[in-house]
Amino acid sequence: MKKLFVKILVVVATLFASLCVARAEVGLADILGSNMVLQRETSVRIWGKSDAKATINVTTSWNKKTYSAVADKAGRWEVSVETPEAGGPYTVVVEEKKGEHVVLENVLIGEVWICSGQSNMEMPVKGYPFQPVEGSTEVILTATDSTPIRMCTLARQAVAEPVESCELTWQTNTPDAVAGTSATAYFFAKRLQEVLRVPVGIVVTCWGGTKVESWMNREALEGFEGIKYELLDEIATAKRPHDAPTSLYNGMLYPIKGFAARGFVWYQGEANRLSPYTYRKLMTSFVAMLRKEWGATEEQMPFYYAQIAPYYYYEDELGCSSAFLREAQLLGLKTIPNSDMVVTLDTGESHCIHPAKKQVVGDRFAWLALAGTYGYKTINPSTPTVKSTKVEGDKIMVYFNMDNLGISPLADNLEGFHVAGEDKVFYPAKAKIVRNNRCVEVHSPQVPNPVAVRYAFTNVPKVSLYNMTGMPVSSFRTDLWPDATYAR
Repeated sequence: MKKLFVKILVVVATLFASLCVARAEVGLADILGSNMVLQRETSVRIWGKSDAKATINVTTSWNKKTYSAVADKAGRWEVSVETPEAGGPYTVVVEEKKGEHVVLENVLIGEVWICSGQSNMEMPVKGYPFQPVEGSTEVILTATDSTPIRMCTLARQAVAEPVESCELTWQTNTPDAVAGTSATAYFFAKRLQEVLRVPVGIVVTCWGGTKVESWMNREALEGFEGIKYELLDEIATAKRPHDAPTSLYNGMLYPIKGFAARGFVWYQGEANRLSPYTYRKLMTSFVAMLRKEWGATEEQMPFYYAQIAPYYYYEDELGCSSAFLREAQLLGLKTIPNSDMVVTLDTGESHCIHPAKKQVVGDRFAWLALAGTYGYKTINPSTPTVKSTKVEGDKIMVYFNMDNLGISPLADNLEGFHVAGEDKVFYPAKAKIVRNNRCVEVHSPQVPNPVAVRYAFTNVPKVSLYNMTGMPVSSFRTDLWPDATYAR
């Protein structure tokens, strides 16, 4: 009987101790954790949930300051903490006056970027089965914990209403962590860290095969027709819960909104391929929503996005359905303030929708950020765009907006160009760079009276035109014909 009583006391003591330990954990937002990177030289939001009316103190080791807040009736609280120039590691201590506290360790101050999209953003450095990533072996094997790159990846979560919790862990730059992180996002972070020489943190939130509507909230979707909100009613049992509009905003953006970051990196569009005209408007609304949710102006948070890469899409070589989506993305440069676009025309694989050249894409994202956000003006990574066209006899002259260095290469015959007359049939054309490297002369003996020109405007185009930084010229067309065809 005595032994039984002792056992009961041990069990009770163990339960009490476990409850005390659990109680000692102050409720912090899941995105806040040890090993994280906080955006430098700004006010960052530290927030969470505790007892109603509890007083919360947040102490930061870099300035030895304590910031206080009182939780509301629902227990929610937040403080704004000033961050210094890049550095670390530091600690952040969050405690209630009652004595419960949590310590965030190994915190760095540097540059933070939110990286999102569908499978080409989600594809990890180690690759997918039968779909490798170029350069992955070297990057994984040479990863060192001392390199100040930190990454966290949100677990997939599609839900009907916004939730505050999410599953993620901030990781240091170890081989295992690098292998499982988004390849595009990691190569972007790696290049930024090498050039800026400051800590870089990436927050990766993505899900393959998703439309942009899933990443938007109801307010951002207002005015758009055909939004199937009824999918949210069956989301718990759906085979593809991520198809429901707002579902990924609810589960994978809402929990981290307001986490201070320099900007957004976005690689998505394949799932919206069949509705390019609507997509352009959706993207403009989506970016405005992101900035509103993060409490940032257009100038404060740039948006860099990737144009989708070539792929057959179950059509023949001259099919051009994805070219219309690329066109919508190109036109987004006019409607999305403080944005720029990575062109991936030369990275695609005709029979693999997940190209291996993720380092090329990540590097190009970094070029855009370095030039557009960090002031490296010695490079021009923006794709040249068509300024005007002029018909001269049997030729069409295409002039480009670009820097003084012009376009390249100076080949006698550039590939990927087609011209058409009034019959709306496009024929392969010869093209060459002329007039101080700022114009392309295009002509075809089969089209004596040309009226329109297209470049790389098929699902799997031939690519030949670049700027002097190595960024490809985007696919484009000068016609507005929905019923044009290509000569066989």
